[in-house]
Amino acid sequence: MAGLRRNGRGERQAAVGRWRTTGSALLRVIVVWVVSTLTMMLLAGILPDFKLTSDNGESITRVALTAAWGAGAFGLLSALVWPLVVRAFLLVPALVLGLLVFFLNGSLLLVALRLIPTGHGAAEPETAVIVAAVMSAVASATSTSLAVRDDDAYRRRLSRLADRRRRRRGLDSAPQPPGLVLIQLDGVGERTLRHAVDSGLMPTVAAWLQGTHRLTPWRTDWSSQTGASQLGILHGSNFDVPAFRWYEKESGEVMVSNRPASAVELQRRAVERTGDGGLLTVDGASRGNLFSGGAEEVALVLTAAARRGRRNRSRAGYFAYFSDPANAVRTAGSFVAEVGRELTQSTRARLRRETPRIKRGGLYPFIRAFATVVERDVVVAAVMGDLLAGRTAVYADLVAYDEVAHHSGPRGRDTDQVLRRLDRSLALIAGAAGQAPRPYRIVLLSDHGQSPGETFESAFGLTLKDLVRAGCGLPVPRRARRTRSGAEARYAVRVALHRPVEEGEERPPQRESDPVVLASGNLGLVSFPDAEGRLTREQIDRRHPALLTTLANHPGIGFLLVRSEEHGAVLLGGGGGAGGTEVPLAQLADDEGPLKGFGRGAADAVRRTDTFPHTADIMVNSMYDPATGRVHAFEEQIGSHGGLGGEQSHPFLLSPVELSAPVPDSGELVGAEQVHHVLRRWLGEGQGPQIPVGAEALTTAEDSPRTAQPEGSFPVVDRVVQDKTC
Repeated sequence: MAGLRRNGRGERQAAVGRWRTTGSALLRVIVVWVVSTLTMMLLAGILPDFKLTSDNGESITRVALTAAWGAGAFGLLSALVWPLVVRAFLLVPALVLGLLVFFLNGSLLLVALRLIPTGHGAAEPETAVIVAAVMSAVASATSTSLAVRDDDAYRRRLSRLADRRRRRRGLDSAPQPPGLVLIQLDGVGERTLRHAVDSGLMPTVAAWLQGTHRLTPWRTDWSSQTGASQLGILHGSNFDVPAFRWYEKESGEVMVSNRPASAVELQRRAVERTGDGGLLTVDGASRGNLFSGGAEEVALVLTAAARRGRRNRSRAGYFAYFSDPANAVRTAGSFVAEVGRELTQSTRARLRRETPRIKRGGLYPFIRAFATVVERDVVVAAVMGDLLAGRTAVYADLVAYDEVAHHSGPRGRDTDQVLRRLDRSLALIAGAAGQAPRPYRIVLLSDHGQSPGETFESAFGLTLKDLVRAGCGLPVPRRARRTRSGAEARYAVRVALHRPVEEGEERPPQRESDPVVLASGNLGLVSFPDAEGRLTREQIDRRHPALLTTLANHPGIGFLLVRSEEHGAVLLGGGGGAGGTEVPLAQLADDEGPLKGFGRGAADAVRRTDTFPHTADIMVNSMYDPATGRVHAFEEQIGSHGGLGGEQSHPFLLSPVELSAPVPDSGELVGAEQVHHVLRRWLGEGQGPQIPVGAEALTTAEDSPRTAQPEGSFPVVDRVVQDKTC
């Protein structure tokens, strides 16, 4: 009986779905008809040789009725006759057929005018060609703008296009092993995901958790940011990535994880260290990422943006997406709505005097709309195209939540709306996977979380750079310059527009004796460019006797990492932690001394960073309040990540239960490099082990930005996108 009831419910749900689909299609037909009628009336009023009335004139109602008849007849003829006409002219050369289209369309309009019962419709042949062309364009745009907002219609459209492409390539001849889809929700921590599921914001993810997927938390390294995490996940090594940005003394350059030239160099170093091209070297696609993962098919990948030459396709994903009018219509309206949404939300926050709060004016509304709408739509469409084309492995990054959380905070109405729309994108991808030519296993993961808190400058009235300069006895400007936010979307916008990347706070100092102070969320780095190698505590004290004391005693500082001639390296407790405490790194323990409250794994994370060649002379982590989870970002962010403290260090891995468990029941997943090995294992479970790229292929596929390369050495761009299957 229970089975019969379930079958009955299923049949009723299917019937409701069919009625909804039919109703939606009928509504679109009516709207297109109305718009076509108005267009015909407007053209009759503009063009002298096109009439809908008799010589004696008619009432507006009569004219509207005549236009409705004419528009309906033209639409019906176009739907019924046009496919037959096109089929009849398949053997006509394309150029000739292109010219005949206008005349054939005009002929259909003349026939439609003759079918009007009142007999008042009339047009000269040349005018009929113009009217038919305008009406066809308006009807097509209207139909597209209505259909593309329907997820099912959008999915069906992509599926039809992909089916035609697969048939041309002959990909449906034999069954294929399962593929792997890896979707990164940038900045969504494990607790945030659980909150979104419990609050009903993400029903798609909730359904996965209830039966098909398992949720596994993991811990980041000390550098809890996309550059370190994604490099480790895709390329198996994030060694010597101490922060989001850092200063390298031997070259005098500031490395920034999301600057194209830096990203290429970081990827080159990782490939050289591992001897392997990356996670996606075998029939893989990389979408919207900082790094390629060794994929041949790339779109919106930052490492591609550093390339130059005729075949440079760093923006190919955007151009290919918007070359389809349907995609342009689908995205443009959402972009405008998102700009208005941000203006409304920021105004409401000011009126309510919400705290903490940062300025959200200038270009930020447009940057947010780019991250939450444009980049999301382009990446999701590219992933759907990859699935419908049957690619083996796909890795894509959706940055929408991370961008909004930086400015609005990790929790609240603003980010809730973003999570809800991200869930809708996941549903689209899952639907496309169901129509793909091979089965797919969808893995959802994040690269880090977000920790809330007032900015360091807002809380204490000065920036970290001001504090360091004061400790060095250097002049501090009365009006401090704000530390530029390192949000990924801001750089992605500039890359998409081919605008030069602004250096701002990342520019080395004019005087070599001045310290270089850089911020990566609540992690700060202080380097002295005029000194070779990493300075010890004793050397720093001789140079600037008050500096370490000034930093260690400040209430906004949690702890400092410095070298020591006696102990190798020591951790100094800050004013926000165990003030004045000094612990050798070898004796460092979790939740004790300077690391009290920072949680399990903090000591190992600090010890690992201490081994990096480019660790700064002084590493500064802000205070952390375990009771509230708040930190103080050294950038203009009220939701931040980059250091230790709270949710920023706790991302998640959501995987199908049919895959092997990420770690044993008693184990723990620590670091992006371990996540890489888990994903490697899952790829092997699907279609056999991945084949490492040889040294010769590695030097061809990914080169340092300092070396000019021949045009043919660049990876091929996404052919699915270029063929408009997405």
